[in-house]
Amino acid sequence: MNRFHSALALAGALALATGASAQVPSAVQVVAPPQNVVSLTASASVEVKKDLLTIVFSTTRDGSDAALVQNQLAQALDAALGEARKAARPGDIDVRTGNFSLYPRFAAKGGITGWQGSTELVVEGRDIEGISRLAGRIPGMTIARVAFSLSREARAKVENEVTAKAIEQFRAKAEFVSRQFGFGGYSIREVALGTNDEAPEMMPRMRAMALASASDSALPVEAGKASVTARVNGSVQMSPGR
Repeated sequence: MNRFHSALALAGALALATGASAQVPSAVQVVAPPQNVVSLTASASVEVKKDLLTIVFSTTRDGSDAALVQNQLAQALDAALGEARKAARPGDIDVRTGNFSLYPRFAAKGGITGWQGSTELVVEGRDIEGISRLAGRIPGMTIARVAFSLSREARAKVENEVTAKAIEQFRAKAEFVSRQFGFGGYSIREVALGTNDEAPEMMPRMRAMALASASDSALPVEAGKASVTARVNGSVQMSPGR
């Protein structure tokens, strides 16, 4: 082998060595898991009087002709809407239509024997007295459901208060747990906040219908209380001192 070929061979060997060393992965840095971390949950609740009343009115019709039944339902709904709109005031008394359904009735041996349908009218708002008076004036419909709940406005008023209480409880619990484990303090790693309130309170269906059909007087109702709850979930890093 002459001097030229020897130089080429040496250069190739060096290139292979350099490429191989470049392909060797660097050492992966292993991160140690966090130490002295504890997960905590705290909550606080505030009771607020429910201020939103919802009444669902309904009626049913049946007959042998589907179009006739549908027309009868539409007429009943239109009459009820006409009376309800007289008292409507945005936010205080809101009126809207509910479910409207029409379905066939079948004979035991098959075949359609008739049609049956139902329609609903929903009245909702913060004017509880006005809605209860309106309940006795809706023509051609009876009360299907009555529910009390908390309006957005009332809920918003207490959300900050109950959230502040839950955070205070979380911090107190973090302080207590850290001391019990022999640490002088803590730092917050992560937290998640959330609020919720109870589901609407429903009056029994049969009782509500009986009240509506008894007379044209106001429907006797009484609002209960809702419990608005805030929860704090998170973790803290316990430390020797502040």
